[in-house]
Amino acid sequence: MNICMAHRGWSGKAPENTMAAFQMAFDHPDVQAIECDVQLTKDGIPVVIHDFTIDRTTNGSGWVKEYTYEDLAKFDAGSWFDPGFAGQKIPRLEDVLLAAHGNCRVNLELKTAGDLYPGLEKVVVDLITRLGMEKEVCLTSFDHEMIKKVRAIDSQIPTGLIISGLPLLIEEQLKEAGASILSMDYNFLTQAFVEKLARHGITIIAWTVNELEQIQKLKKMSSSIQICTNFPEHIFDI
Repeated sequence: MNICMAHRGWSGKAPENTMAAFQMAFDHPDVQAIECDVQLTKDGIPVVIHDFTIDRTTNGSGWVKEYTYEDLAKFDAGSWFDPGFAGQKIPRLEDVLLAAHGNCRVNLELKTAGDLYPGLEKVVVDLITRLGMEKEVCLTSFDHEMIKKVRAIDSQIPTGLIISGLPLLIEEQLKEAGASILSMDYNFLTQAFVEKLARHGITIIAWTVNELEQIQKLKKMSSSIQICTNFPEHIFDI
């Protein structure tokens, strides 16, 4: 059966990457995993937010990295979605992991661009290790070098590459990075490609699949594809 992964939490019903969205996913027995994004504050605290700035999903503005966690926590991260979520905050990664522990697997996307967050991988790996969640988390990134750094620090935590498109030599890229997961734009998945990666022992995460028709197509393609969606309820509807 395809794993249902709630993209940035249950982001179709609650503001993305907030505890409200994550808790909604944790509370549903048919949501087996969540996906979320991690960045670093000015004082080195890993926090969960997608954009490099806080403008779109809070009532503040500016770069995530320019704020201490204490300052970030003053902003409202829920009202933009719906007034009923007023007061939601940008969560610390630690709070998300503690809430997920024993309830849900976590796909953490390490967000970076160039040298935006030096040491991000070590901070995150150290936190996962301290919480004893090495078997409940996977780390993925568009930055292949970041994944190589993760593998150098800890070879036990599953890692993956995030890809948009269908590049050549993808198996070689995965091997070079030491990754066993391919997180991929679902539009580029084909039956032959999925079967080829399965023969190589690669787990596929398809993102971001929000239409019923596309979810149904992926489920027919392979029961091993993990479906990352803003609307987990669509998976249950099929």
